[in-house]
Amino acid sequence: MAAVALVQGASRGLGLEFCKHILSFKAPAAVIATCRNPEGATDLAALAAQHPGRVTVLKVDVSREDDIKGAAEVVKKSFGKVDLIINSSAMLHPTGKGETGLRDVSAQGAISTLITNAVGPLVMAKYFSPLLQKGSGLFGQQPLEKAKQHSGIIVNITARVGSIGDNALGGWYSYRMSKVALNMATRNLSIELGRGRPKVLCVSLHPGTLNTDLSRPYHRNVPKDKLFSTQHSVEHLMAIIDSLNIDKSGKAYAWDGSELPW
Repeated sequence: MAAVALVQGASRGLGLEFCKHILSFKAPAAVIATCRNPEGATDLAALAAQHPGRVTVLKVDVSREDDIKGAAEVVKKSFGKVDLIINSSAMLHPTGKGETGLRDVSAQGAISTLITNAVGPLVMAKYFSPLLQKGSGLFGQQPLEKAKQHSGIIVNITARVGSIGDNALGGWYSYRMSKVALNMATRNLSIELGRGRPKVLCVSLHPGTLNTDLSRPYHRNVPKDKLFSTQHSVEHLMAIIDSLNIDKSGKAYAWDGSELPW
């Protein structure tokens, strides 16, 4: 049975690159690509045209629970399962700039960032976990022991700035808080979805600092050898995904495979 991967936030950047990478597999894999505005996602449409029959594009705004629920119903009817979900959409802040101090904080800015970066992936898990439990375990390493086998994987794209233990600079209140919340969701999901069988494996992955619109305003502070293309990052992240097993569930890993402190 062919693998089914869903990439949430697939119109550009990291999400689009994940779609490209999965479609490059020798073994056929179906890709479900979701984004807020499919009509304006020209690069995603071009990718779908290059792989006829293998890409399903769905409209999903993660701040709208009805969008997520409706997409899950479509996927259930069309595929009956999902093997891998990657939640990659994120915002730094509605203004496009992180808060450098309290003077920059607004309630609405923090709420919007938290909804997109943390609540959205959690609601995705609510509606898609039944389909992940019907997955075939075609991503990640499967141990011989049946008790440790998993049926599907949830990957939440986090950031190193979401580590409380690694925070020595402060600032970026909304973005940091949203990624901390996302990491807690990952941990909670790993416990609930890891009980019994079938198990769903859940991890947070940090892609490094990417040459994308999200981080471009801050590139001048990043050493050249630490600024990655989306292709470079996805190659490393997919290698981590391929190496996952149930014992690694509920943790956060950087692009190089090192475990991040909570």
